[in-house]
Amino acid sequence: MSVAANGSRRFVLLGDPVGGSRSPAIHQAAFETAGIDGHYEARRVDLAGLGAAIDELRSGAIDGANITMPYKSTTAGMVDELDEDARLAGAVNTIVAGRGRLKGRNTDVVALRAALAASVGTVLILGAGGAAKAAAVASAGRDTLVSARNPAAAEAMAVRFGLDTVAWGDPAEGAAVINATPLGMAGETLPPGVVDAAGWLVDLAYGAEPTPAVTEALRRGLPVVDGIDLLVAQAAAAFTIWTGVAAPLEAMMRAARRA
Repeated sequence: MSVAANGSRRFVLLGDPVGGSRSPAIHQAAFETAGIDGHYEARRVDLAGLGAAIDELRSGAIDGANITMPYKSTTAGMVDELDEDARLAGAVNTIVAGRGRLKGRNTDVVALRAALAASVGTVLILGAGGAAKAAAVASAGRDTLVSARNPAAAEAMAVRFGLDTVAWGDPAEGAAVINATPLGMAGETLPPGVVDAAGWLVDLAYGAEPTPAVTEALRRGLPVVDGIDLLVAQAAAAFTIWTGVAAPLEAMMRAARRA
């Protein structure tokens, strides 16, 4: 999608909660740096509000949207078309609007695939929600394990993606651990031993301070991709999808780190 010749373009983040999101600061920095007349806002919505926003996207009142918890899977059934990553994940985090039709994309997969690119060996995914499913798509072709606090959810995900399960809290020696749970956002720790055994950490959780998992991994000298790195990477992919312009990564990262 190319940049409109005139008039401000509107983009939204849809989810619940969204109050602590850094996405508005990240995208506003991107628009300003790229010289695009755009506005991005976070909108807390229930299911009815999500449906209303979908209608706004179809009408052209909103030019594009990001979707966050808990609506990524729900949104996959509300758009007209899914790209391959979104189809495989069964989840959408980016909507492209045009001529009354909506295309669902999953830039979480794009960001996670890049985060894993330099890692080797087994992948251990913690969680079984939408973010974990994106991680499963991103790690396709790798020896991948899934572990969740809800064993039934882990088993269902394992069957869907052809993975093996391990009990919650069991470490995987040398694995690239992907924390696709909220653990760490409020200072929670991952199960003892999981980070100790890891060879790499990708932590989707983030807060005002580095998560305990990130702190421990850095202390041990492990390669780390933290939640802010991933947030900016998926935002950059969405920005380029919406505008056709290369994302100004440095400006976006500065905005994310100080938000």
